[in-house]
Amino acid sequence: MRLSAATAAAIVTLLVDSASAQTAAEINALALFWDYGRSPPVYPSPQGSGTGDWAAAYAEAEALVAQMTNLEKQNITTGFANPANGCSGNSPGVDRLGYPGQCLQDAGNGVRGMEGVSGYPSGIHVGASWNRQLALERGTFMGAEFKAKGVNVALGPVVGPLGRIATGGRNWEGVSNDPYLAGVLGAATVTGLQHNVVACTKHFITNEQERNRQPGDAFIAYGIDLGFNQSVSSNLDDKTMHELYLWPFQDAVRAGTGSIMCSYNRINNSYGCANSKTMNGLLKTELGFQGFVVSDWIAQHTGVASAMSGLDMVMPDSKLWANLSMAVSNGTMPQERLNDMATRILATYIKLGNKPNTLGGGIPASLTAPHKWVNVRSPASASAILQGAMEGHVLVKNTNNALPLGGNPKLISLFGYDATAPRSNNVADANWNLGDEPTNITDATPIVLGAAEPPGIAINGTLSVGGGSGANTPPFIIDPFQAFQQRALQDGSYILWDFVSAAPKVDPASDVCVVFINVFSTEGGDRPYLSDDYSDNLVNGVANQCANTMVVIHNAGIRVVDGFYSHPNVTAIIYAHLPGQMTGPALVSLMHGDQSFSGRMPYTTAKQASDYGNLLYHTAADNTSDYYTQSNYTEGVYIDYRAFNKNNITPRFSFGYGLTYTTFNYSALSVRLNNQQANLTRLPEACTIEQGGNPRLFDTLATVTAQITNTGTVTAAEVAQLYIGIPGAPAKQLRGFEKETLNPGQSMRVVFGLTRRDLSVWDVVEQQWVLQSGSYNVYVGKSVDDIVLTGTLSITAS
Repeated sequence: MRLSAATAAAIVTLLVDSASAQTAAEINALALFWDYGRSPPVYPSPQGSGTGDWAAAYAEAEALVAQMTNLEKQNITTGFANPANGCSGNSPGVDRLGYPGQCLQDAGNGVRGMEGVSGYPSGIHVGASWNRQLALERGTFMGAEFKAKGVNVALGPVVGPLGRIATGGRNWEGVSNDPYLAGVLGAATVTGLQHNVVACTKHFITNEQERNRQPGDAFIAYGIDLGFNQSVSSNLDDKTMHELYLWPFQDAVRAGTGSIMCSYNRINNSYGCANSKTMNGLLKTELGFQGFVVSDWIAQHTGVASAMSGLDMVMPDSKLWANLSMAVSNGTMPQERLNDMATRILATYIKLGNKPNTLGGGIPASLTAPHKWVNVRSPASASAILQGAMEGHVLVKNTNNALPLGGNPKLISLFGYDATAPRSNNVADANWNLGDEPTNITDATPIVLGAAEPPGIAINGTLSVGGGSGANTPPFIIDPFQAFQQRALQDGSYILWDFVSAAPKVDPASDVCVVFINVFSTEGGDRPYLSDDYSDNLVNGVANQCANTMVVIHNAGIRVVDGFYSHPNVTAIIYAHLPGQMTGPALVSLMHGDQSFSGRMPYTTAKQASDYGNLLYHTAADNTSDYYTQSNYTEGVYIDYRAFNKNNITPRFSFGYGLTYTTFNYSALSVRLNNQQANLTRLPEACTIEQGGNPRLFDTLATVTAQITNTGTVTAAEVAQLYIGIPGAPAKQLRGFEKETLNPGQSMRVVFGLTRRDLSVWDVVEQQWVLQSGSYNVYVGKSVDDIVLTGTLSITAS
């Protein structure tokens, strides 16, 4: 909404006159109280060293920077609006030196807001697949499409938010709320993307809620003024930072990510894009990051201070850096810092060879004006898109083997608002590029900017992707209804449907009834709930009339199902997540048994929303927060399954849980130290920091092996999972997984390597990863709560 000057003045008057309001002087005093001395200062900003395989790129970049004026250096660090293209952001070039600048484009699930691109499965779907190879292939094909569109920097993947808050609005963009799983699949995505473009891993760091992510005045230029509130502050200790939230970023940096995006929120009351502890200290010193840090859009709130804190590039533009070269001239900022900013940007550009034929050439400034059609889809990506869609489905209930649908059912009845594609896929639609077509949202912009609340479900069509800047724009959506009809052509089934009624009547002769519901989530706001009565009543209404009712949930996040889980006629429940353009064929193929389900839960689903405790909803601003909302991470590392285990809460579906069409046996557990390679000192050997940190953290100290056997009658993939109980840490933490497809009767030996980091805890005094002496419990199983094999690993660390 846009407030008139008179309305704004009236609001200010009311605030000043009210008993709880702060005067301008008091607000300034609050700024001094909250903004300083709470996040440790780390200066100066480390200069990139060109370590390892960055050496050649740094040498070339430094030679270019030496020829540039300070104004040219300043220019390439600051975004600008380029009328020649529609890139999310543009970084200027230096024509006289042959550097054309760079196009930065959303996002982590494929090219957003453009025609001629693919609609890939979303991050949460990749997490549910537990498949490294598919994550790599998806990243590779997405990167090729970005490059063919003229993009240099793809703004993804997302490993933050991690998923601390169960209703977090952007959790769906990420992989999992387990740092190990998020790190492995995030790193694979980085590797895939960077075959063609720079990966920009985001949002650094602890950007765990959407509510109050920006200060109230951040979007005044858009006609939205939300008052005096500053961004929410994520307040956490150093141990929690390292063992949870920094972990997947470290994996992404070690994989070579060329860029990191700093976040909107404050960390220990210092803004993410002006936080010297996180950018200078954690990222550039401890992790040895060699690339450049770019701000999230409109996330810069200070000038020279943000540069000194480690920010290298500002998007989409910056008045605060308009005189950066002057700051160097008058001694306010060192010449070395400006040189380093420019060098990091150029070295990343040079190293990754991301030189598209035309800068942003496939991204028109306006799709509603005459423009060139640029199709960048490759037929080679089709199998990866379909298989990725299939493997992210998780079967969580299958009473009496109701699935697969055997014997070619003669009468299938379909119900629910999520069965069909949205009624429009038109570039002229206001919400086309923000993933909101299936919703009843008329204008998504206020939601993305935090001025309106998002809906909890998408009532107008199947959900193939979430909302906001992480959305993609598919070339088509083959929805479940279409796929069921296509299947009926093959097997002679008869299809009945009602996608309109909230209380449909069911033909009593139906062999099977399938109800389609969803969970919507978007950038800019957190979800209002984990379940909704409308959808639950729809399911129960059908189940009351149909003895074989199956529920398909396209969920952009956690969905509690106890509103219908125990209904005796609900025979199957499928978490279908966000499959992308091939949503229907993937689902129908799985339900008919062409391939077994193989997805696993990348999060924990509770029996009731209250089981998430204080981590159910975001921290909201109120009259006691004095405009500085404090989100205190008092739970430490105990989120999701760590918290459920600690508090002895039995979930409905455990982390790692998922059913297949067969059974598996586990045997022959072996746990051993790699004596010849293992250096069992408490601290890792001091050595030159490489991109990703101390390389000794990734030495393999121990190996765990087990044998899995398909004891059923159907070929299927099993996800064998390794959890470790580290002394003084959560009882179980994921430290390995292997997904293997086995034929009936086939056995395979799975091998898990345990690195020093895997077995260590962060010591806030030593400021190091510390390997403890003691007995480490080893668990191998099918989920965190379905452990089949147990053992111990004894370590003596000197």
